[in-house]
Amino acid sequence: MTRLAPGEKPPQFVLFSFDGVGVSPNWDMFLDAADATDSRFTALMTGLYFLTDDNAFHYQGPGHAPGKAAVAFGGTADEVREQIRYLNKTWLAGHEMGTHYVGHFCAGSGYSGAQWTTDDWNHELDQFFSLMTNWKPNNGLDDAPEELLFGPEVVKGGRTQCLEGRLDQLVPAWQAHGMTWDSSMPSPTTGVSWPYKVDGVWEFPIPNVYSPPLRKTQTALDYNFWYSFNEAKDDPSSAPRVRRIVSETYRFMYDEAKNGNRAPLVIANHFNDWNGNAFNPAAADFMRDVCGEPETICATYSDVIAWMELQDPDRLAAWQQLPPVAAGASR
Repeated sequence: MTRLAPGEKPPQFVLFSFDGVGVSPNWDMFLDAADATDSRFTALMTGLYFLTDDNAFHYQGPGHAPGKAAVAFGGTADEVREQIRYLNKTWLAGHEMGTHYVGHFCAGSGYSGAQWTTDDWNHELDQFFSLMTNWKPNNGLDDAPEELLFGPEVVKGGRTQCLEGRLDQLVPAWQAHGMTWDSSMPSPTTGVSWPYKVDGVWEFPIPNVYSPPLRKTQTALDYNFWYSFNEAKDDPSSAPRVRRIVSETYRFMYDEAKNGNRAPLVIANHFNDWNGNAFNPAAADFMRDVCGEPETICATYSDVIAWMELQDPDRLAAWQQLPPVAAGASR
């Protein structure tokens, strides 16, 4: 953490973040890759995974019945305890813990995040933190040896389900819960650009970039890559081709940013084994490839905020005004 002197370039920050973080061999893959490259990432926790299936009734999403959610709950008591062990392992390794909220209600699942009011988002965040804090009594596991080694105070940001939600409704809820950052909003422009503040909360948008292998602009989120490739149809035989598409797009984004505006690069991913686990190996390979390169730092959202707030405000404002990169074919 240093304040740059006039004329010095910012480091190329890369921010890996993972929605949901349910127990998976892919979690181990990224913990290993981060350890090997001295990297930090952000784990975005889904509140459902703090509840066993039998205790789902402890959650009630805005406009939905108790125990209802758009994705699965945490499974058995042993599976919830394993989730806690992985969260602790991630926290102790120095990574950031954020929220992916709870019910994952997206468009098509009834009353969804795109429609939610500030009261709804406050309710959802209240439930997230309650499920996180009370995971033992909620599941009848008061005698379990595991303890969650961190509390709600470490959660300073997150990503909404399916990138849904209106800023005018979200920002007051973030402020009420002490949030300092968000990475939910699609980029307001094509390309990779610097984060910006919305009423005191740092917004790290999901970039919409040019993808050389796809020959078109693309939201740089694993599911969106999948949808662009074959409308999210499961076809494991195409996994090698999809990995190449994702890898080449990530590398293009990185090269354009590092050689251009040096805007922090957001890499948004899930641990899901979609399309024959086409996406996680590409992201892990990218982590191993670039995180050890000169002038490159793979960090968390809170790390980058601390660094930005250390800089001269006028210089930071000038970086924020630089044109987006990776918006079209490389010249």
